[in-house]
Amino acid sequence: MSITLSSLILLPIWISMAQIQQGDPDEKEKTTALKDLLSRIDLDELMKKDEPPLDFPDTLEGFEYAFNEKGQLRHIKTGEPFVFNYREDLHRWNQKRYEALGEIITKYVYELLEKDCNLKKISIPVDATESEPKSFIFMSEDALTNPQKLMVLIHGSGVVRAGQWARRLIINEDLDSGTQIPFIKRAMDEGYGVIVLNPNENYIEVEKPKIHVPSSSDSSDEPAEKRERKDKVSKETKKRRDFYEKYRNPQREKEMMQLYIRENGSPEEHAVYVWDHFIAQSAAENVFFVAHSYGGLAFVELMIQREADVKSKVTAVALTDSVHNVWHQEAGKTIREWMRENCCNWVSSSEPLDTSVESMLPDCPRVSAGSRV
Repeated sequence: MSITLSSLILLPIWISMAQIQQGDPDEKEKTTALKDLLSRIDLDELMKKDEPPLDFPDTLEGFEYAFNEKGQLRHIKTGEPFVFNYREDLHRWNQKRYEALGEIITKYVYELLEKDCNLKKISIPVDATESEPKSFIFMSEDALTNPQKLMVLIHGSGVVRAGQWARRLIINEDLDSGTQIPFIKRAMDEGYGVIVLNPNENYIEVEKPKIHVPSSSDSSDEPAEKRERKDKVSKETKKRRDFYEKYRNPQREKEMMQLYIRENGSPEEHAVYVWDHFIAQSAAENVFFVAHSYGGLAFVELMIQREADVKSKVTAVALTDSVHNVWHQEAGKTIREWMRENCCNWVSSSEPLDTSVESMLPDCPRVSAGSRV
């Protein structure tokens, strides 16, 4: 295990402080001098040597990666797959780098949905004002007018967004494994209209406004000498707190606040909203759902809230590793009966494809997906 520069410098001081704390009361006075020494160390400079700045490219080219003709992410110079541990023993930095790349891939997939799949990006809420937070979904040109068939895709929870099944698979395997694009293209080839939900896009983040807290000298009637003494103590306390905070999180990121999107503040809300404003308004006689992981839970919640409408319009539901629970979600008997007839959950299993897998829940059949991936 490697030891960082700041650890080498600070470790002896921490050991000395610990020894003093355990010694005679007279010796504890030495802690003041040691703390003063700590306060004089330029942690910003030390941390720059420990961890590079969290400043990453905003394009695939900037990362020196590109998707090849097989849809695999490869380094443009070496041809090697993505390497997570780009810098040894800097897990936090490597994770931030991975997340930055993931955000670029999310935008890349959005572009593929529009350019390769010819889907339209539709802003929601449909009646949003110019200033309020918004999300979006993707639809084929005939999604609302196709009189026969409509396919609806819902991904799972986490960092994935519209058009993705798993970011990890996109980065480590290929686009066909990790995105919904093969499903979309096959559905459109077979005459389906398509709607792609975006259930994890529930809010936008903005920087939290800084609140000015007036110092005691701003509004106090205390004598000037006493105010100065209190302000000095307050400044010293803040200095120590900032010192330890810098060491704990040397590259403190901006404090952000979340502004939730109206009627789309959760995956469940999003599914109901898209149903009410798009799917229920579509001309399709038969609607089919493909829902992965938490998307299955969102579909069951949709059924609970719009049972009669869903039953009248939805023909079949394909779930993959769905995490729904009809007991915890309090799905009624009629819903459970409908799910047994119209839903199937393909789950990770080493058993051959479509082999029946035992289930503890009295809802839809569970069968093997033929893989543990």
